[in-house]
Order: sequence, then structure tokens, then C-alpha cells
Amino acid sequence: MSTVLQQLFNALALGGVYALVALGLTLVYGVMRVPNFAHGGLYMLGAYLTYAALTGLKVGYVPALILSALGVALLAAFMERVIFHPLRNAPHVHPMIAAIGVLFFLEALISHPRVFGPDFKQIAEPLPGIVNLGGVTLTWQRLLIIAASVLVMLGLNYFLKRTLTGATIEAMSQNREGARLVGINTNRVGMLTFAISGALAAVAASLIAPINAVTPSMGEVMNLKVFAIIILGGMGSVPGAIVGAFLLAFTEVFGGFYISLDFADVIGFAMLVVVLALRPQGLFRKGT
Repeated sequence: MSTVLQQLFNALALGGVYALVALGLTLVYGVMRVPNFAHGGLYMLGAYLTYAALTGLKVGYVPALILSALGVALLAAFMERVIFHPLRNAPHVHPMIAAIGVLFFLEALISHPRVFGPDFKQIAEPLPGIVNLGGVTLTWQRLLIIAASVLVMLGLNYFLKRTLTGATIEAMSQNREGARLVGINTNRVGMLTFAISGALAAVAASLIAPINAVTPSMGEVMNLKVFAIIILGGMGSVPGAIVGAFLLAFTEVFGGFYISLDFADVIGFAMLVVVLALRPQGLFRKGT
């Protein structure tokens, strides 16, 4: 039982990270109808900005996380204005190709020897050590990931459901043209949505970075997983992104533990195929 509970907490921590990244991606798709393939690049950049703030500016972990989130949010808003906004009336394949180009550009930039280089980086855990909960041994970092991801998701839910700005985002996700006709500034909402998406990706990367190595290619792997998650949950569905994230995390963790760690990712994607074969629209159906 203690082993099962150990894997349960590992899955909750991993699912929290997946959920934060997937929420940002599904918000962008729901509002802008853009499958942002550069999202993994923003995730990767968030981890490197946290590393730079910790080692270069010598700030604490929390200020480094906040600086990383702000920096990636500004970059994401800039991307929306410069890249995706001019392509809003172009065929759907054009913004997808542009997003893939941004992903490769960010990877090449980070990998340059004069920037960070191709070698992996390691961020020290802000709360080193372990804690014993009823016979279950956990690291403080995993508990921090679980607590922080839950707080961020609750904060995002409050923002979307209880604030006027959040209501404009939901209005645009339901009907962009209708939102524009009733006076909503769709350009501002689009930039804000991209900024929130980037901030969520950066927070997720900053939380998981002390556990996993920080590498230029980490965004590609996350891209595949979060697209699988939002397809599984239903494209554009916020509850679907959360459920899909934890479902994938639980499948990977328990499948890797009981079968083989080498097949953890394969098991997760096999689960995706099975679910979509039974329910092609995803677990939560979105209106689009």
C-alpha cells in the first residue's frame, strides 16, 4: 500500500505539471483556434529563464519563478501580435507552420554556445530533503509541485469565472465574432490569452526543473504530451485538459512502475489511442 501511495503522489505531481501546460494550450486554441506548436518552446524557455535568474541574478527560487513567468508571458504576447495576429485570416496550416518555426528557433537560440549551449542544466531543489507521510516517503519538491499547481489552477478558475476580463476570454472562446460585435476588444483578449498561456507553461517548467534536467529539447517532448492531453480531453475544453493531464500522468507512472519505465510514454499514448477509438470527440466535448 505504501508503494501504491508513493506512485500516487508521483502521479499527482506529474499531472499537475501536465495540467498547467495543457491549460495554457487549450486556452489559446479555445480563444484563437490556433494549435500553438510553439507552446513547448515557451515551456522550455521558462525553465531556462528560471535557471538564468537563479544563477545570474542570484535571486531566490520564488522570485526566479515569477520573473520567468513574466518574461515568457511577454514573449507569448509579442508572438501573438507579430506572428499569429497577421495570420488570423490565413489558411489554418500557415499559423501551424509559423508556430513550428518559432519552436525550432527557440531551440536553436538556447542551444547556441553563447547563450546556454546544448548541455543540460540542473536547478537545485529549493526545499531539499524528504518528508515521511504515513510510511510514504516524498520529496518536498513534489509536495511543492502538487500544492503550487492546485493553487494556480484554482486561481485560473477564479479569474475565468469571477472576473470581467475572464468572462471576455470565455465569450471569445464561444463566439469570436459575437464578442467583437458587443464591444469586446478581441485584439487585447488575444494577447492576454497568449500571455496567460506562456506564464502557465513557465510556471510548470520552473516547478519540474529541480527534478528533471533542463535541456533545449525538453519542449518537443512536452509538446507531444500536451497535444495528446487536449485531444484526449476535447480540443478547447478546460475541464478536459485537467482530466486528460492527470489521466496521462497516472497511466505513465503506474504503467511504468508495474510494467517498465522504458515503456511509460508508450503506455500513455496507447491509452490515448484506446480512449479516442471509443470516444473520438474526446472525454469532454467542446462546441467546435
